[in-house]
Amino acid sequence: MSNASSKPAPRGEQAWLAAAPAVLMMAWGGNQFTPLLLLYRKVEGYSALQVDLFFGAYIIGLIPGFLIAGSLSDRFGRKPLMIASVALSVAAAAVLALGSASPTAMMVGRLLSGVSVAVAMVVGTTWIRELSTGTVPPAVAARRASLTITAGFLLGAVAAGLLAQWAPWPTLTPYIVQLVLTAIAAAALARGAETAGPRSRRTRGPGPEGEAPPRRPLVDVHIAPEHRRRFFTVVLPMAPWVFAAPALAFAVSPAIVVEQLGGLEIAFAALLTLVTLTVGFLIQPSVPRIAARVGGASGSVGLIFLALGTLLVAGNVAVQSPLLACAAGVLLGGAYGICMLTGLVEVQAMAGGRNLAGLTGLYYALTYIGFALPAILSALAPTIGTITLLVAVAALALGSSALVALGVRRTK
Repeated sequence: MSNASSKPAPRGEQAWLAAAPAVLMMAWGGNQFTPLLLLYRKVEGYSALQVDLFFGAYIIGLIPGFLIAGSLSDRFGRKPLMIASVALSVAAAAVLALGSASPTAMMVGRLLSGVSVAVAMVVGTTWIRELSTGTVPPAVAARRASLTITAGFLLGAVAAGLLAQWAPWPTLTPYIVQLVLTAIAAAALARGAETAGPRSRRTRGPGPEGEAPPRRPLVDVHIAPEHRRRFFTVVLPMAPWVFAAPALAFAVSPAIVVEQLGGLEIAFAALLTLVTLTVGFLIQPSVPRIAARVGGASGSVGLIFLALGTLLVAGNVAVQSPLLACAAGVLLGGAYGICMLTGLVEVQAMAGGRNLAGLTGLYYALTYIGFALPAILSALAPTIGTITLLVAVAALALGSSALVALGVRRTK
């Protein structure tokens, strides 16, 4: 990455579209496993614990990928890291498609998938933002990146759920579709202009801007002193809730209404994904307007949506209504979309030009903590009760909302 004082080279208005398809497909490959969880339990006989371990392997791949991918791309370039991400995604798809009956293969495939998604979320979204520099405002560039990731999560899960429910070879067909589309995305990726690393420095020519920057640590998540208070009072209380919201919609709600679905569990999981992430996708362009109306505290609004959605899930434990589960998905999707984009804009403003990818990776690592929420609820439910736990989650979300609003006011 260039020094903070360097000026980005002019780029075409459509330059970001070279990177976007690959980012979308990496997210597609990572999230298509979500509706397939019920399929693997049904077809291969895996236990709930084994399925949780498969998801745990995904997280193990994600976290280090989030923390080191940005620094590696600063050193070697965005494009090489994204090419590696595509290769890992292809390998993961092949292992998962051919090894669905093997717990070891499933663990390996999910681990590879986690690394691939981490690189796409950190390096790919940073690359989209940099390719957009000079053509749109920074907030619009951040929104492009967030929408691309959200679209990938949405389309991958919905396509996999529909194929697994009704297509032939349900453990194989979703991965074939993924591989075909990934090949198309890879062709677009080849046309992307490098924005970091040695190749980017060479294109800037001689002089101070062409000098190699000092080598940075492998994990570069430095937060400037003037931004630390805002990070810890605004970003940190909000970030883990980003993926806690869809986790409640995808993992908790389907299990509550499973007896009402008449064998269409996989399709309903795909439907909930469609509802939740479509709302999350559609609401993101409205986040700047929301922020303007609430004095910049859009994250606080997102957390209120999350609390209300969680209360609907709690009420549905007694009602067991698929319709109510979808209504909760609408609120939880709104929470996801608002909080995801709000946090991304915040950390990218804090990073400036120094360690944009590294700090973005730290943010994503914090957001994925929320995916542990269903496992925590499952472990505590036998002794505390699901409704009580969900009400407590809603209360915690409201408390976090108040902290975020206070943090915004104190750091303006």
